[in-house]
Amino acid sequence: MSSKTSTTRSKRNRGYLIIAIAVLVLLAAACVSWYYWKTSGKGRLGPPQQLTEVNTVKSPKDSYDVIVVGTDPEGVAAAVSAAKNGLSTLLVDGRDREILGGLMTLGWLNSLDMNYEPDKGPLYKREILNKGIFTEWYNKVEGDSFDVVTAANVLNELVAQQKNIDVLLKTKAMEPVLTKTGDTSTITGIKLTQADGKVKTVQAKAVIDATQDADIAAASGVPYTFGREDLGDKKSKMAVTLVFRLKNITPEVWKQMQKRMENDNDEGTGANEMSVWGYKEMKDYPPLNKERVAMRGLNIGRQNNNTMLINALQIFGIDGTDPKAREEAFELGKKELPRIVDYMKEKYPEFAGIELDATAPELYVRETRHIQGEYRLNILDVMENRDQWDRIAFGAYPIDIQRLSPADTGAVVGQPLQYAVPYRSIVPLKVDGLLVVGRAASFDTLPHGSARVIPVGMATGEAAGASVKLAIDQKMTFRQLSASKESIAKLQEQLNRQGMVLKPFDVKAMGLPDSNTAYKGWKTFMGHKAYKGLEVAMSLALATGAYNNDFSLDAKSNQQRMINQLEGMRKFKPDKLVGSTSAAIAKGTDPKTLPVTLDQAAYMIALLLKVDATPTTAVAALQSIGFLTKESVDTIVNKQELTNGDTYMLIKDVYNALKAAK
Repeated sequence: MSSKTSTTRSKRNRGYLIIAIAVLVLLAAACVSWYYWKTSGKGRLGPPQQLTEVNTVKSPKDSYDVIVVGTDPEGVAAAVSAAKNGLSTLLVDGRDREILGGLMTLGWLNSLDMNYEPDKGPLYKREILNKGIFTEWYNKVEGDSFDVVTAANVLNELVAQQKNIDVLLKTKAMEPVLTKTGDTSTITGIKLTQADGKVKTVQAKAVIDATQDADIAAASGVPYTFGREDLGDKKSKMAVTLVFRLKNITPEVWKQMQKRMENDNDEGTGANEMSVWGYKEMKDYPPLNKERVAMRGLNIGRQNNNTMLINALQIFGIDGTDPKAREEAFELGKKELPRIVDYMKEKYPEFAGIELDATAPELYVRETRHIQGEYRLNILDVMENRDQWDRIAFGAYPIDIQRLSPADTGAVVGQPLQYAVPYRSIVPLKVDGLLVVGRAASFDTLPHGSARVIPVGMATGEAAGASVKLAIDQKMTFRQLSASKESIAKLQEQLNRQGMVLKPFDVKAMGLPDSNTAYKGWKTFMGHKAYKGLEVAMSLALATGAYNNDFSLDAKSNQQRMINQLEGMRKFKPDKLVGSTSAAIAKGTDPKTLPVTLDQAAYMIALLLKVDATPTTAVAALQSIGFLTKESVDTIVNKQELTNGDTYMLIKDVYNALKAAK
């Protein structure tokens, strides 16, 4: 071989090597870019900020176009939206607050429950569903968890940019001013007792109630349910939480926390630069007050000053609308916290140097009033991923029902892919001139488990603010506006101009892959022969599908499960379901381990209804009085071993018969 040939081949090989290296570099760069593209916005630590002062007025004007009551994020979004539409706006608060942001900045709920579009696979970036003022704020904070000072400052900046917003804080009392015509009242303003004791009535063309508990709506006579009252359980409501702050969270400690989450095989744990969710063993913490307090896994949000906030301490039996009950919750929480921190230090080496720093100034209250509006968002709206013609917001967060008591475990009813919140759900019954936004809007208690999250609340607030301008221009009440498809279309056009992106959708047409387990589960249960039964079971809070929407409709039921379902249904009609099912269980047996037959299930129902029947005659007896249908019985393939779907179909028949007997 000549030296020339050897040199040529050597040059060629070097060229190939350079090309190969260049390709590898490009692939590596692409992978890095893809990673940052997929994970962008999920966390970036920043320098600590100084809290900026809120510019408040000494005394409000005599009148405004709109008064927004409540400085939680939903109220800020409503006020900013109204002002952007050219309306003179008063943003007023009746709590002893010096900053804006309420639950986020004073309740220290600094980890966001986000709503993303359905997952279309690894090559698609999931967009945030709640655009507009929420994303305008979100893009200026640290990420899915944020520093509460940053959050307050950005909210203050959004308000300060609007020259026609007056802010009034620390009022001692707020009362609606009403005029009454027949069965309907109209709110015309708010009577304010200011911090200095002066009383002033401020007139307004509209009022937006953005308080956490619909305080103005309740005082105006708007009907509402409380807690789980719509499920026949007037006493129960989700636990409240006292968020607490730990210090000495150095970068090294945070890295150790991230490493633990990386090594944890549980899919429900994770970490990024600003958030950690996991440490599920904390549920085993032995509280001092076992009847009132419990811990759950840790939801941790990082702060910019080597501290972190923890949302995990659950306190039960607290009425969030009662100041004395809220004080009691603080007392219960503060007694537990030193012991909780010691427990964390003993259990996890990375926490050896942590110290309790402070507790949040306000409680995180999840559930109190649910107003009755022109439309009440229900569990099927969410689980069936329904669009609404008057859509003003989208939700996709899991239906997260936190614990009701220490004995309860909480539940994830299911994982919606995308659903719409209608404008009608912020228009209360019986009172005109008023809109209600946030977690106290017109949602049943189960869908409230998803729709109560802050991004949805800020979207409803933005829609409310813009709709005031439209109602004034068209000389319509909100009730009239909510019934007009033409007017709602104009509102949606305006909200789209504001950046909200409110477009019709159909989950079936999205082309989602079965690798999206929530979508796969949704298709399965929607097409199941027992779906009509599952609809009722979900509505009565008797069925849960968790994050993958697996309701196990074809799995075998058992005697204990059937009894539990009937006992759960008893709350729906306690005056009709007065019997005891215990006689259906053979003595000396374990009902959890035994299948339930059709005859036995029917006998349980007969006992509950106090229908005269035996195990062998119960099916015919119930059919003769309309409490079982031939259709449901005929869907049962194996009458000696009922499935969960079979039992739901039987429960559907009983439920429908009781409803018809009203």
